[in-house]
Amino acid sequence: MKTILSTIESDRIIEMAWEDRTTFDAIFMQFDLTEKEVIEHMRLELKPSSFKRWRARVQGRKTKHAKLRTFIEGRFKCSRQRQITQNKISKR
Repeated sequence: MKTILSTIESDRIIEMAWEDRTTFDAIFMQFDLTEKEVIEHMRLELKPSSFKRWRARVQGRKTKHAKLRTFIEGRFKCSRQRQITQNKISKR
C-alpha cells in the first residue's frame, strides 16, 4: 500500500470494491489504488472466506473494468424497466 488509510477510507474502498458497477478505475481516481492494491487491501481486511467470495465474484465481471463495459456512461437500465413515477410497487 502506498499510504495509510483511515478507517472511513478503508471501509469506503471495501464498499466500492463490492459494488458491481463501481470500476477499479473509479477506485483509482478516488484513492490512488491500482487494481492489484485493491485486491491486496481486500485480502488484508476481509475474512478469508469473504475474500474468496469477493474474488470469485469480481474475476468474471465485465463491469469492474471500464474497457470491458458495453455501455459508456451512467448506469445500465433495462428497456423493460419502468420509471420510478410509474412503479406500482413504490405507490403501495
